[in-house]
Amino acid sequence: MDFDTIIRGGTIATASDTFACDIGISGGRIAALGENLGAAKEIVDARGKLVLPGGIDSHVHVSQPSAPGIVMADDFASGTRAAAFGGNTMMLPFALQQKGESLRQVVKDYHAKADGQCYVDVSFHLIIADATERVLGQELPALVNDGYTSFKVFMTYEGLALSDLEMLNVMSVARETQALVMVHAENYDAIRFLTDRLERAGKTAPQYHAASRPIPVEREATHRAISLAELIDVPIMIVHVSNREAMEEIRRAQQRGLKVYGETCPQYLVLTEKDLEGLNMEGAKYVCSPPPRDKQSQQACWEGMQQGVFALFSSDHCPFRYDDPQGKLIPKGRTSFRWVPNGIPGVETRLPILFSEGFGKGRISLNQFVALTATNHAKTYGLYPKKGTIAVGSDADIAIWDPKREVTISQALMHGGSDYTPYEGIKVTGWPVSTMLRGRFVVRDRELVGKPGDGAYVPRDKSPLAAPRSA
Repeated sequence: MDFDTIIRGGTIATASDTFACDIGISGGRIAALGENLGAAKEIVDARGKLVLPGGIDSHVHVSQPSAPGIVMADDFASGTRAAAFGGNTMMLPFALQQKGESLRQVVKDYHAKADGQCYVDVSFHLIIADATERVLGQELPALVNDGYTSFKVFMTYEGLALSDLEMLNVMSVARETQALVMVHAENYDAIRFLTDRLERAGKTAPQYHAASRPIPVEREATHRAISLAELIDVPIMIVHVSNREAMEEIRRAQQRGLKVYGETCPQYLVLTEKDLEGLNMEGAKYVCSPPPRDKQSQQACWEGMQQGVFALFSSDHCPFRYDDPQGKLIPKGRTSFRWVPNGIPGVETRLPILFSEGFGKGRISLNQFVALTATNHAKTYGLYPKKGTIAVGSDADIAIWDPKREVTISQALMHGGSDYTPYEGIKVTGWPVSTMLRGRFVVRDRELVGKPGDGAYVPRDKSPLAAPRSA
């Protein structure tokens, strides 16, 4: 049998195994694993390299509406290009509904932004901000049936926060349709109270963003989200967990047999609240929610991954430009941290940071790295085994890594739309050098060889996590 491509001589790792063999690719899929596979149109030499499943970043924000006068830094072209350079072959951004909008129309408009623009594959989560009878009774069930099998709800932010009653109504639809609910868990009223008090005291610099959202704000909302989900008997994913207290709320729920899952992100492993203390507005570069915490919280997030409390490691990529009045430098007259857009870029640096800080420093195994960055995402969101693994029949979505390559992260190396990286100056060992989507290179030897439109939209099956208990 002749193959389109054979990747030869590399060390392959999946979520469960590490082994040496060659990969034969035909028609965009993995057709064989073994030795002496024969002939191919192209032979890729991977000696001395790791051959891993392409990363799946299941929590990113691109080309998304923001506050008036604020523009997100990445569209689908720049966002997926950055993802590819970071060793990712798929990302899952959010189609965000605003008050008064048809959810079906939101999805249609979001597709129009993505069509023909993507370097890697995409699939969409939904964000439910207007839980009307029409949305919950008609549009949402129909969209879940069409493959939009996960949606996010917010417990904070003006115009996005849902009441407990609205959360229960949304969760009820999720249970009926076997969809997976993602929850941003922060107490909106507590944040508003603390923000007002800080501003009255003249504490308006970016560093006080963290003070307005302390750990109890996240812990309480996490506990409440779990309690609401328990009432409905529906699985939930608590996203971007930043600290021990919230992590332990999830752990306790898991120990009680509840279908509660967790995710954490790079900012909670390598940044702290002190990064927000930069001179002038420099601290705005690190404003995200929940905010980075302290060293003890970093350790808790590592423990959450090591012990399986967190199944997913995502970037929560939410990019804005810094030196731009439509970005982090807020307009004149709005002098408080409350006006700084929440979010930081990170899709390109997610994998190298975890590879170096996790696998490279012995905190997690290589197989755990693959699970946390690819396989578990595919399993969680209805993409496995088409995506997220190296196996016969799976899409040939592959990242080839140089495990010894030393890189100092800098904005000069980045390929997205933002003008800064919050991880500037961090030294890592291990970097993806080539990224292959369905058997074709998008990035090869650190050079872009793909084009917009190489990536496609991928409908998803229902999450196995949302299957009825009797199944």
